[in-house]
Amino acid sequence: MATQPNNPLHGIKLEQIINDLQAHYGWEYMGYQINIRCFTHDPSVKSSLKFLRRTPWARAKVEAMYLKYLERNS
Repeated sequence: MATQPNNPLHGIKLEQIINDLQAHYGWEYMGYQINIRCFTHDPSVKSSLKFLRRTPWARAKVEAMYLKYLERNS
């Protein structure tokens, strides 16, 4: 944590981000906020990880959604 003290995502795995968001909001709301197929059509953590690891713009949106979630729940 000392190398990136101002980065709230440092040390948090993408899988944890998806699991936390899914547990709090659910797939339907996530798909409404970020319209990507891995959230709207037969959603799963595995398909979401696969897509988000290959798609930087979508990952950035999910990370931004997670930061808002952390802000509201801290």
